[in-house]
Amino acid sequence: MERWEHATIEWLWDSGAIRLDLPDSETKKLEGLHAQVVELLNVLGAEGWQVVASTSTGNWIFWTLKRRR
Repeated sequence: MERWEHATIEWLWDSGAIRLDLPDSETKKLEGLHAQVVELLNVLGAEGWQVVASTSTGNWIFWTLKRRR
């Protein structure tokens, strides 16, 4: 049976606020615009994370990620 762990990224692009929630970890609050979000997604991708869902409205984007345990 495959086991997955999940994480979330929330980005408010008008203020540049990025929130990263990883399993078994405290919330990480970062700052950045498009380039920093791309960098974060690349770092997480190299660690095996993949985006499985996203939603957005107004100035807000929310991603759900997963990786095999």
